[in-house]
Amino acid sequence: MRSNRIRIKSPDDIKRIRDAGIIIAEIFKKLSRISLAGLSTWEIDMMIDSMIIKKKGRAAFKTVPGYSAASCISVNDEVVHGIPSKKKKIRTGDLVKIDIGVVLNGYFGDACRTFSAGRVADNARRLAETTLRSLENAIEVMTPGGRLGDIGHAIQEFAESRGYSVVRNYTGHGVGFALHEPPVVPHYGKKKTGILLEPGMVLAVEPMINEGGHAVRLLDDGWTAVTADGGLSAHFEHTIAVTDSGPVILTA
Repeated sequence: MRSNRIRIKSPDDIKRIRDAGIIIAEIFKKLSRISLAGLSTWEIDMMIDSMIIKKKGRAAFKTVPGYSAASCISVNDEVVHGIPSKKKKIRTGDLVKIDIGVVLNGYFGDACRTFSAGRVADNARRLAETTLRSLENAIEVMTPGGRLGDIGHAIQEFAESRGYSVVRNYTGHGVGFALHEPPVVPHYGKKKTGILLEPGMVLAVEPMINEGGHAVRLLDDGWTAVTADGGLSAHFEHTIAVTDSGPVILTA
């Protein structure tokens, strides 16, 4: 049975979420064309905020109590929720995870992409490729009649088959009418378990994959999570609608 707390979106709602998602996709496209090396994460965040405003949107992360940046930018062993800073400079070879939320006319989209700052080491490249592929595998199973556990299983099975681990402490989530809605979407799990996937569900699926163990620890800033063993981490996310005709990526 579907939880009563999960809010099903109409086709018009999905279109409006897509409008917010397109802004994020355009920002990622622009960031992919510039060199991140030498920039501070604060400078990147200012660029992102400016681009959102020019599109008449608002940075969704600024609606989160206690958070004032337009994005989260996490580098190398930082898993998620890295706070942009003037002191943190991107170096050639870094893995840079840029997480962006946009609200447009009351509708929310959320996505993350792992960027390579110049040429990165083979282990970093392979980790990023695996994380993206695990997300793509998860999206493929997001069809009506499937189960929430199918999503996590698709991610976990592929990541672990390549020798990596899936972060447990942070999950995906429903999105659309708010930045975070039910249900919680784990990135690990068993097939044919969990709630039924229905047309109109919109989920943010965002695997965070570590090259070492899955354990993380929180830094003193209260936001930034890093790998407990100091290994690299990669992170990709899309906002996806479950529809009668299959999964639709709203942030592509």
